[in-house]
Formats: sequence, structure tokens, C-alpha cells
Amino acid sequence: MNASEFRRRGKEMVDYMADYLEGIEGRQVFPDVCPGYLRSLIPTTAPQEPETFEAIIEDVEKIIMPGVTHWHSPYFFAYFPTASSYPAMLADMLCGAIGCIGFSWAASPACTELETVMMDWLGKMLQLPEAFLAGEAGEGGGVIQAHSSVEKAGLIGGVRLKAIPSDGKFAMRASALQEALERDKAAGLIPFFVVATLGTTSCCSFDNLLEVGPICHEEGLWLHVDAAYAGSAFICPEFRHLLNGVEFADSFNFNPHKWLLVNFDCSAMWVKKRTDLTGAFRLDPVYLRHSHQDSGLITDYRHWQLPLGRRFRSLKMWFVFRMYGVKGLQAYIRKHVQLAHAFEALVRQDARFEICAEVTLGLVCFRLKGSNKLNEALLESINSAKKIHLVPCSLRDRFVLRFAICSRTVELAHVQLAWEHIREMAAAVLRAQGEEKAEIKN
Repeated sequence: MNASEFRRRGKEMVDYMADYLEGIEGRQVFPDVCPGYLRSLIPTTAPQEPETFEAIIEDVEKIIMPGVTHWHSPYFFAYFPTASSYPAMLADMLCGAIGCIGFSWAASPACTELETVMMDWLGKMLQLPEAFLAGEAGEGGGVIQAHSSVEKAGLIGGVRLKAIPSDGKFAMRASALQEALERDKAAGLIPFFVVATLGTTSCCSFDNLLEVGPICHEEGLWLHVDAAYAGSAFICPEFRHLLNGVEFADSFNFNPHKWLLVNFDCSAMWVKKRTDLTGAFRLDPVYLRHSHQDSGLITDYRHWQLPLGRRFRSLKMWFVFRMYGVKGLQAYIRKHVQLAHAFEALVRQDARFEICAEVTLGLVCFRLKGSNKLNEALLESINSAKKIHLVPCSLRDRFVLRFAICSRTVELAHVQLAWEHIREMAAAVLRAQGEEKAEIKN
């Protein structure tokens, strides 16, 4: 493919992508395939001779799309949102074209410097304490990290993890943390790291940083704050209080690729003292050294992470922040929160259902009043119908359905249609349960 054909095919691909996203509502949200479906549809080896672009695109519809879960469908209400916006897609195209491997400043100065500045932009949007910003001479700073989890990090590091019991609102409180610390120290263990969560995966609950933070400070424990989903909402003044206490943290992380219209992957992490990371991961073979590395004016991001290379991901942030503006991003967050409260109101109007956790942002946890088996049957019927897609969680050993506002294009009408579908499925499940009880009684 030469530049001339690339221009032509690129325009065709943009049209295909735009058509896909504009028509996504008409596609079944969850696929009708079984594990291993794809292997029989493609050859067992790569082709010896080149194939045409037309043939590949044809196979995208025939082979790939039948096995795609359409995360950006307005009927996708599972997990948490994954961000999608046209500015971010365009930035990803440019990232691919530049194709730099940004392991150091010298490897591509713009790749390093734009990331540093974008992380400062985003930190200021969140009103993070000044200590987390790089600025021109700060000790802190941010990095676009890989998307992972605390549990997996513990396994990799060989660290024993302990879950702290939560209160009635599923939040970690000072008393529970202090008790766990004393118990572990009495057992000869050395507590050194605490993870507080703002917006838990199960039910979007918030640990109490103003209680937990001082304990970590007094005990000399590293406090990491994980706000993977909820962090995006903190750009709105009315939700910023949920971040109060972050001044006690040593590091803070959230995922703009969930709810801030920056396509995956883009997980943003800040530290108050970046040398805590760069000192631990620093390796300097001769072929990676450059004349500016010890100037103090720049950072080499290879020292912030386990991998060596990194993509030019800050381009996505730059494009999105400039083309939406802070006000546009705030409006997007507020719309999702409003839709979640609209769904909550619908659930509360039906006496057969109950709300299982406080609705703070864009997630509603609900269930039928009754057994776990009943709610498992309800979720099975909903997802088998494939009109909408939900996933469950477990709260205090209760099987709970999660309704997350996800799609950039979701509207109130989609939420209302989803609720009507849930009510229909609930009626069928309750009817079947009644018939089963009647049979047992007879």
C-alpha cells in the first residue's frame, strides 16, 4: 500500500467507522457465538500472497463483527463505560502515523513533554494538590500507565493483600483499618501500603480518605487512591468533594479511558515524589543515555514503568481536552449522572425491586426482592434476550444487578426502553417461579 492508496483506503475506513458508530444502535449488543467460533472461519496459516483491502473489509463484517460485544451501543449497561470520541480516534490515527517509541525524551521530545503537560492539565482539572503536579520545578508529576489492577500488582510483587471490612455504605473507615493494622503487626507482619478506592467496581462506593489518610500518615504507610471510574467526575465542582482527603495520598490514579472521552488505553497516575518511582525502575544502558537526562528539566518515562517503550498516548488527551473543553466534558459527565438517577427513580416506582447501594454517579445497583436464585434467573433472561447487556455484583452475599450508564450516545429513551425490558423479564421470571412453587406444592 503506497501513500496514494492509503489516502483512499483511509477515507473508506473513516466512513466505515462512522457508519458503524452511527448505526450501532441497530446491532445486537451481545453476540450469538460460542467459544472457538472464529477459528473455523479463517485459514490455519497466513496467506502467502497479498490479499485485497476489499476482501479484508468484507471479512470484518462476516467474521469479526458477529463476535463483537458492542460496548458503545446505547443498550450496553455492563461493567463501566469505556470512553469513545471522534477526537480521540483521530489522535490515535496520528499516533500510529508518528509511530515513535517514547521511552526517553531523546527518543521523541514531544512525546515526553506533551504527556507531562497533559498530566498537569488534567491534575488541575481535578484540583489535585500542587504537590502532584510537575510544573516547571515540582517533585511530583503524572504518567499514563498501563491498565491493571491492585490485586494483580500484589500477585506480581509477591505481596500479601488483605481486604478491609467496609461499613454500611461499603466504605473503608478508620476503625476497620486501624484494627487490621494492629492485628497484622501483632502477627509479625509489616503493613506498608494502603489502597483506598473512590468509586468501587461493585457499587461505586467511596472510602473515607479524611479518616484513612491521617492513619496512613501517622503509621508511615504509602496511601494509594484508586478512582478508576469515578475520577472523571471530579472535574465537576459538585462532585469534587468526593476527592477530599487526597492531600494525604502518596499516589492517585484514575482512568480517563472510562468516562472522559479518551479512548482506551489511558490510565492516569500521579505521585507526589516521582523519584520514588524513577529510582526503583532506573536502568541506564549506554544505548539509551542522552545528554539531557540529568538536566532536571525533563523526565524519561521508561524509568516510571516496567515496560521500556510507550505510545504517544497524550495526543488523545490533547485532542479531546481542546475539542471538548472542560465545560463540554463536565456536561457529558452530568448527563450520565442524570440518566442514572432517572433509572433509579424508575426502579423505586416498582415495589418488586429494591435499590441496593447509594446512587452517586452513573451506576445503579438493584435487584428483585427475593432470593439470589431469583435474581440470577432474571439476569440470565435479560442477557439471553440480548436486547440490553448487564453484569452482576455481590454485595453482602446478595446477588445484585448493575446498571451502568456507558455509551456516549445513550439517551433517556434508551434507559426507559431498557427498564421496560427488565420489567417484562422480571414478570416472566416471577411467573415461572410461581408456577414452580405451585408444582412443588401439588
